[in-house]
Amino acid sequence: MFSFRKNKNHSLQEEKTSPLSSRVRELEIKSKRLTNNLFSGEYHSAFKGRGMAFKEVREYEAGDDIRFIDWNTSARMNHTFSKLFEEERELSVYLLVDTSASNFFGTHKQSKKDLIAEICAAIAFSAASNNDKVSVIFFSDKVEKYIPEKKGRDHILRVVRELLTFKPASAQTDISKALRFLNTTAKHKSIVFILSDFVDDKYEQQIGIAAKKHDVIGIQVFDKMDKDLPRVGLMEVRDPETNQIVLLDTNDKFSRLSYAKQFETITSYGKDLFKKCGADLLQIETGEDFVKILQQFFLKRK
Repeated sequence: MFSFRKNKNHSLQEEKTSPLSSRVRELEIKSKRLTNNLFSGEYHSAFKGRGMAFKEVREYEAGDDIRFIDWNTSARMNHTFSKLFEEERELSVYLLVDTSASNFFGTHKQSKKDLIAEICAAIAFSAASNNDKVSVIFFSDKVEKYIPEKKGRDHILRVVRELLTFKPASAQTDISKALRFLNTTAKHKSIVFILSDFVDDKYEQQIGIAAKKHDVIGIQVFDKMDKDLPRVGLMEVRDPETNQIVLLDTNDKFSRLSYAKQFETITSYGKDLFKKCGADLLQIETGEDFVKILQQFFLKRK
């Protein structure tokens, strides 16, 4: 229980000390530290603007590209002038967040949902530091919630709160529904992060469409027990999305191999599909240092 003094600042004090506010603040501090120390320059270099926009005309200087001489201004002023251009930086970042029940699973330090929230917060604050807009599409087997693109700290904090508290109506997964919504909503080229365990195999057509228009990056999160069963004898394994229960003998070598093979099939399908579409796919395990993986990815794209 929390206790608060009864005064005019009661609601403010309660907000500051509530578990949610503390968690939001914790993610903000962590994400900003990552952005300031690691991601800011890498993010900026990894994702280019939409082109070059005219900035101004100034007197020609040695080394200026003669293709950018402004002949009209030069003739009028009886002196040589050059056109200056700058990167049209403002971008839109879409976070497609899988909220299906399988992402609530986790056995090492955190759940897949918590890992997704931390990664999204880091990306969102990196985008905000570069003055880019951020939008979120929460999805299960349907689009659960859409937060339109916007920039600024207040908007990012809203995104973080939703990442921590959002409760989906459905437990199942259909990535194609989220991609179809993206393909009809995003009107210009955007950076698209899809964060999911990708336990789905029916999204090939829609991701192909998205990758032709947008810069698509998949981030596949998984838990150690998604790929390896512990040897603990008979175990009831429940599919969180369908509630189907299967009894497995974890001491049986064939059962363990079959279980591992299922995970390998899911990851191989994702790798092959993203590569075929010209998109990127990262794979991050719960409890793993996602910072290092993202930083390496950003540096690789420079």
